[in-house]
Amino acid sequence: MIAAAAIEARLAGLDAIGRRADGFHRLAWTAEDRAAGEWFAAQAEALGLSVERDLAGNLWACPRTPPPWLAVGSHLDTVAAGGRWDGALGVACAFAVAEAVSGELPLAVISFADEEGGRFNTPTFGSRALVGRLDAAEALARADAGAVTMAAAMRAFGVDPARLADAPSALARVAAFVEIHIDQSRELAEAGAPIGVVSALAGRTRVAVEIDGEADHAGTTRRSERRDALAAAARLIVAAEELAGADARFVVTPTRLLVEPNALSTIPGAVRLWLDARAPEIAAVDAWRAALDEHAAALALERRVEIRLSTASRSPGIRFDARVREALEGAVGGSVPQQVCFAGHDAGVLAERVPAGMVLVRNPSGVSHSPAEAVDVADAAVAATAVAAALGTLR
Repeated sequence: MIAAAAIEARLAGLDAIGRRADGFHRLAWTAEDRAAGEWFAAQAEALGLSVERDLAGNLWACPRTPPPWLAVGSHLDTVAAGGRWDGALGVACAFAVAEAVSGELPLAVISFADEEGGRFNTPTFGSRALVGRLDAAEALARADAGAVTMAAAMRAFGVDPARLADAPSALARVAAFVEIHIDQSRELAEAGAPIGVVSALAGRTRVAVEIDGEADHAGTTRRSERRDALAAAARLIVAAEELAGADARFVVTPTRLLVEPNALSTIPGAVRLWLDARAPEIAAVDAWRAALDEHAAALALERRVEIRLSTASRSPGIRFDARVREALEGAVGGSVPQQVCFAGHDAGVLAERVPAGMVLVRNPSGVSHSPAEAVDVADAAVAATAVAAALGTLR
């Protein structure tokens, strides 16, 4: 049994890195991210693992035996004002697993670069680069709030952006991959279970909406003359939620709204809006999108505005490898909750190319991407112990 204290001791080494009054700030390709990488190197070296940074910036702690290897990991970057557990728990547990199986299994630990996408809006960057599913030119051109491009930020880390397209060459080293992650819902807490095995990731899409009306005086313009972009956006948001229907598992979220000119006495002339939709099956998401297109066209005529919808991202979701899932379930012993996870994860990206699986750890608060997220490290020890046992059947 992997001890909870061993996992806590590893996590404690990250507690001072990027911690502020409002939570953790370890955005990718920053000084805090570099410090987390130094923590990673120290953990690896203590176990006799060699440290490498691949062509996408992912960190690897590699065994001395030739690949392919089994691999466990997650990420160390956070969202702005994030919590202690998201990502970091999985990497700390991975090192605990590596110590437990040392001398028995060739196991690598991986920390994926820029999983959260908090600085350049590039979520699961490192894993998508690793499987060859990344528009490298578009991602590298993105700039942060300080006008620093991703390409420049990577160069500062010693990662050559010109070689990003060659990142998939490292994937052949992975025979199978497992990620331990905090549950980002209340499912396990409500089930009274310390851990759950993820059966699949939900289908999801993000729709970018552009609405162009006409800026005008808020007091002197008659209602019949208005081309109010924000009023149209409000109606579209309500419609997007209603079009999801009665299925409680279908979630729609307006995630970002930009309004121009954003002045107190002016009718909004332009709006940029993003809508996030997720459901267990991508067919339901696609049907929702088709209905949203139709509604937007009718709304544009009614409100005398122009509305353009485009797909910012789309994932069909994925079922995790049956053999990996069975190994994880068998290692737990007895009944273990099976979950469809509605968040995106590096394990889901790798599952497109290699056998992969996920274990979630109970989160009593049900909150994530916030300092309010919570884990009992004893539950994390259950997860790490199960993963170590499962790996033995996957060698």
